[in-house]
Amino acid sequence: MLSPRFQILFFSNPLLQIPGYRRLWFSLLVSGLGGQITMLALPLTAVVLLQATPSQMGMLTAMELLPFVLFSLPGGVFLDRRRKFPVYIAGELLMGACLLLIPLAWWMGLLSMPLMYLVAFCLGCVYTVAGSAAQIVLIQLVGRDQRVRAHSQNALASSLAEVTGPGLAGALIRVLGAPLAIVADACLLVGSVVLLRGIRIEEPVPGVSTRSFRAELFEGLHFVRTHRVLVELAAMLGSWQFFAQMAISVQIVYAVRELGLSEDSTAMTYIAMGVGSIAAGAGGPGLSRRWGVGRSLLLGMGLTSVSWLGALALREWVDAVLLFSAMLLCFSLGATLMFINMISLRQSSTPQPMLGRMNSTMRWLALLPSAPGALIGGWVAEHWGLSYSLGMAGGGCLLVTLVFSARLLLRSIMVLPQSPPTDLVQAASTQDVG
Repeated sequence: MLSPRFQILFFSNPLLQIPGYRRLWFSLLVSGLGGQITMLALPLTAVVLLQATPSQMGMLTAMELLPFVLFSLPGGVFLDRRRKFPVYIAGELLMGACLLLIPLAWWMGLLSMPLMYLVAFCLGCVYTVAGSAAQIVLIQLVGRDQRVRAHSQNALASSLAEVTGPGLAGALIRVLGAPLAIVADACLLVGSVVLLRGIRIEEPVPGVSTRSFRAELFEGLHFVRTHRVLVELAAMLGSWQFFAQMAISVQIVYAVRELGLSEDSTAMTYIAMGVGSIAAGAGGPGLSRRWGVGRSLLLGMGLTSVSWLGALALREWVDAVLLFSAMLLCFSLGATLMFINMISLRQSSTPQPMLGRMNSTMRWLALLPSAPGALIGGWVAEHWGLSYSLGMAGGGCLLVTLVFSARLLLRSIMVLPQSPPTDLVQAASTQDVG
């Protein structure tokens, strides 16, 4: 049962007075619960049932990230030419269908790492397009003036899923096994779609474009390239993603094989991620007001480096379950704080007609280094040891934080800027950007 304090904080939120937002919020919660099950069941299936090596786990992560590199830019043009809400709903349904391939293959005795790679790639395709659509749908529903509050409130939904989801995942994995636990995620995604279909969003139907697909694609690149803040954010997040994926791709292998945690114990430690996200989601807006958007963003990035370095430093003195839980809590606290401010900042710098292409371009630029990072992390873990991957990730993220903290641009941003007017985009579209 929710505490009285939480009920006051949640149900008195002015966002909930916006028609449809409550349904969107609970849809995110339901979908997030399913995502927590898959986030744990998918790699545990590979590690425990298929005895995947660290290099194979790096490949599994890289296959999920590869669609961002391949399809982010064309996906942005695709979104700007269509209504976003139907794309968001279709993505939820397609994700559920992809996930059902794993328990079906396991039941038929056909489960293999190549099939796992295929499913991961398909999930990445959905995240690439429908994920961008979801960010835009949120702004269409609540309005631009509620960006930070809405992202923080949505982070709270994700955080509640992260707190309750691992316990649910652990129970399902213990009773059913990891492959069958994924069926629960597919069912929850259907529930998410039911909630979403009850929302009414006044979304204008984009007119038929008379310009070429290629011209619009390069227009998104041109828009990002000509905005210093967006360039800085892309460079910083891309550098961070390279090092972060070195650890993320192998940390479940580290928990199971280095720390000796069981499947359900590993699942339970992920509750700590929700605790960290809730703390960041609840305190993020206040911290941004006091410290400034840029400094809060950099603080969050710094905390992610502390998670892996601290875990390695304290391994000999702290219980394995507590150690891994603390590592996940610190990472989630930092990452949530970082992304709340980063997404709000980049959306504040972009007019409505460019949001799809901007989001996709930024995600493409930021995630280009992520797949190589995952592959290198898996290779390092297999040939040098899992601790080396975590140590290199922590040291690299700390270095990125220090470099961008030394630069004036981001740390000088105290409040969100006003987005440029639409006519600037229309003027830019007359220039040769291809």
